[in-house]
Amino acid sequence: MRKWNAMGLTATLGLSLLTGCGNSAGSGNGTGNAGVELAATAAGNGEKVELTYYYPIAVGGPLTATIEAMTADFMKENPNITVKPVYTGSYADTAVKTQAGVQAKQPPDVAVLQSTELFSLLDMDAIIPLDEFIEKDGGDGYLSDFYPAFMENSQTEGKTYSIPFQRSTIVLYYNKDMFKAAGLDPEKAPATWDEMQQYAVKLAGGGKWGLEIPVTGYAYWMLQTFALQNGGNLMTPDGKKVMFNTPENVEGLQYWVDLAAKHKAMPGGVTDWSTVPSDFLEGKTAMMYHTTGNLTNVKKNASFDFGVSFLPAAKQYGSPTGGGNFYIFKDIDKNKQEAAWKFVKFMTETERAAQWSIDTGYVAVKKSAYETDRMKKYAADFPAALVARDQLEHAAAELSTHNNGKIVKILSDSVQAALTGGMTPADALKKAQDEADQALAPFNK
Repeated sequence: MRKWNAMGLTATLGLSLLTGCGNSAGSGNGTGNAGVELAATAAGNGEKVELTYYYPIAVGGPLTATIEAMTADFMKENPNITVKPVYTGSYADTAVKTQAGVQAKQPPDVAVLQSTELFSLLDMDAIIPLDEFIEKDGGDGYLSDFYPAFMENSQTEGKTYSIPFQRSTIVLYYNKDMFKAAGLDPEKAPATWDEMQQYAVKLAGGGKWGLEIPVTGYAYWMLQTFALQNGGNLMTPDGKKVMFNTPENVEGLQYWVDLAAKHKAMPGGVTDWSTVPSDFLEGKTAMMYHTTGNLTNVKKNASFDFGVSFLPAAKQYGSPTGGGNFYIFKDIDKNKQEAAWKFVKFMTETERAAQWSIDTGYVAVKKSAYETDRMKKYAADFPAALVARDQLEHAAAELSTHNNGKIVKILSDSVQAALTGGMTPADALKKAQDEADQALAPFNK
């Protein structure tokens, strides 16, 4: 029997669209949460409400069936509310489809979008603050059960605009069998950048890589790991400024580039997001950086013992959070907003958050989920399930700014230019900084 155990750090350190479209049948005057107390609820007066729910999938596994089953359970408990789940592809696809709906005055009623879409959605005047709903359900007591690192991308200017759902951090997965074959301790993952380099070099060869880090779609996210580990985040909390070309970030990008170009320990150029877990499961790479949202996929499909650990540290441990939050939209009927809030609460309820984490590998977003009997039993049998949660102590908000799509593209293009040898890390990040400053200038007047 294989053993699924995690790196010892867990015990000591403590703790993110293809086809599909949907039109909201709702209409409204865009007044947001005003008059919530007067809004009739579907359960309260028997009125039938129909919600369109957009959701993305960004990890391996049959999550469409999981989402549809959860939605069906909600409708059994709330027979006056019909929820139509619409799979909208990747996070990027979902953002595009949501924006098109908002512009056409036919937004979804509720959607899971990247937590980083906050400022872009506010700039479109597309979403409502959730504070009045939250206040009725316990206020600070309700919010305090969510992990603070996940709330960083959910709030701004004293208001809460989204609720964490399918959330993650980036973790290190490693093949214990390949560690043993290379003479490395299979119970000890690399803890520092220096160790990572040494291990990756030792594990590479014979047509196999020591390490793979995905690039397509998430180059900015992976760069963020190196930035946080080497000193600080990439943006200010208000989303109006970025800090891309600091010496620490240049050093981090240089380290990443050198793993391939200098040390030949990982593939050069641009590696696809979905290729990396496939390569790991096929034994083509000994280690990979990837979302904890792939944990259950790896657990079910790996034919070898594997470990999961914190990302290696430079000056400190660090990982950006990632994944999607629930948003409720503004240009819909108040009854729909109220029903949507009921749906959001249901989907993130403690026991359900625990089961969602077990089914998917995403981090359960509530602290109380880890106190449930089902999660305690799962974690006892599979300690790796706690690594990403434990790493939240060292996690920070994912890159999120005004004009976020453009800022992410600017940074990602520059990172790819460095990884492909088209620019030096210093020149690439200077270019990114200059272009981002220009893109953010209208928000700093």
